[in-house]
Amino acid sequence: MSRHVRSGGAFYAFITRGLGRSVGIGAALLALVGYNGMEIGVYGLLGSAGQDTAHALFGTDVPWLPISLAGLLLIGYGGYRSIDFGAKVLGVLLVAETGILVLLAGGVLIKGGAHGLSLASFEPGNVLVPGTAAVLAFAFAAFTGFESTVIYRREARDPQRTVPRATYVAVGFLGLFYAFIVWTVIQAFGDAEIAGAAGKNPGELFFTAITTYVGGWAADLMHVFIVTSVLASLLAFHNAINRYALALAEEGVLPKALGRIHPRHGSPYVAGLAQTVLGAVVVLAFAAAGADPYGQLLLWVNTPGMIGLFLLQLLAAIAVPCYFRRVRHQEGALRTVVAPVAAAVLLATAIVLVVNHIDLFTGASPTVNTVLIVTAPAVFATGLALAWWLRRQRPDVYADFAAEPTE
Repeated sequence: MSRHVRSGGAFYAFITRGLGRSVGIGAALLALVGYNGMEIGVYGLLGSAGQDTAHALFGTDVPWLPISLAGLLLIGYGGYRSIDFGAKVLGVLLVAETGILVLLAGGVLIKGGAHGLSLASFEPGNVLVPGTAAVLAFAFAAFTGFESTVIYRREARDPQRTVPRATYVAVGFLGLFYAFIVWTVIQAFGDAEIAGAAGKNPGELFFTAITTYVGGWAADLMHVFIVTSVLASLLAFHNAINRYALALAEEGVLPKALGRIHPRHGSPYVAGLAQTVLGAVVVLAFAAAGADPYGQLLLWVNTPGMIGLFLLQLLAAIAVPCYFRRVRHQEGALRTVVAPVAAAVLLATAIVLVVNHIDLFTGASPTVNTVLIVTAPAVFATGLALAWWLRRQRPDVYADFAAEPTE
């Protein structure tokens, strides 16, 4: 799709071409709210991880709120700077966190694991067990944001070639690397013992493994890199939201001020400032209510965002074959029909799994869970209502929504 649709709106632009402007505007609002939910919730994770790291390294108890607010300022500054600055920071942080996981894997492989290396964890009988469905829903969530390669197309060199390549490399690497690291952690404890170890203290699983196979110093590094990896994900979310807000401001759907570009850094700095203020308001509200940074700020704000992004991806998958039915192209059936239909089925399954097992994600009451489930559909419905209003009150904006850029 990125070779045929050059708009900076990524998924919502694809959806508009395949399913129409009204659905596209609904999807645009879904993307904006979904990514904001994912980012703001992760500030709770940052506060919680920062607390754990301070306690593990220095034995001190630090309040989570100052850590989260400091993270807000750092991420806001990172988004204010140029895309090159953000890319360099992300590159360093990602290399560091990948390196510590490779170090863990190397230690396990060199020492042969707890009982020798085994591929038994990949056997169907060990994969298709009760609870696998809920775990798969978590796995789907790990790939959120892979369309970021498309929203940066205006800042990429030769986007017709580099954007598809970067997308395939990112998704392929994530899938293989995640699987490899999880397998090595299983080997660290043993196929029979891993479930008991994870059930006893899941938060310490990786730290116990790296302490055993590499050393306590590596566990200390891992604590630090957990915090930096959270910062990396926050910066990635922040930049993605900025680009979505920029695209929607240029469309005329959001206020034009959000589309202002910094004259020196080339960043959508007003959108970034608005996003930072929104994050601060939500974080402070949860803190004032005495909420837990992980169990409530992270999980309660992330969950509707995750559902919203699953819906966004589902709509994009449905839009692909609809689009290619109407336009002339030289793409094969695998790309235009088979892959998107398969993706739509899997994404719909993931949404059902999340809804059916939402208590595993949130640990909240049925009332809270109901609110979290209906938030994403309500946002999409609001987007449809906005599209209806634009069509009648601002027909020029509606007609030009997700149009091809003129340059």
